[in-house]
Formats: sequence, C-alpha cells, structure tokens
Amino acid sequence: MAIRYKVDILAELKKKGYSSTRIREEKLIGQSYLQQLRRGELVSWKTLDTICSLLECQPGDLMEYVPAESQE
Repeated sequence: MAIRYKVDILAELKKKGYSSTRIREEKLIGQSYLQQLRRGELVSWKTLDTICSLLECQPGDLMEYVPAESQE
C-alpha cells in the first residue's frame, strides 16, 4: 500500500483522552473502523474527518505517501 499512517492513531487518540471504550460509548468511530486502525488499514474519509477533528490536526499529520519500491 502506498499510503500509510505516520503515527499510531489509537495511541494519539488515547493521549487526547479518547480510549477505545470512550470512542465506542460516544459512538465517535465504529467498531469495524477501530479494528482497521489497529491493523494499520486505511479508513473512510468520514472516519478520517472525525479523527482529525478529535486530534485537531490535518490528514497529512497522520498519513504519508511511500512509493512502492521503497516500502518495507
């Protein structure tokens, strides 16, 4: 995959006070998207919008493009 996360999204959310339990209870991000984040998979634009809002950041702060030949 050419686009990957630069940071651990769930760890960053936890630093801001958003544990997985709180995220589920407040219905901020769906369970399936939480699982995708745990696996490092990309999520929907709506979920990314929610994450950026909660972390007060831009998508580029979370993701980066890595050319296929330089992927690990």
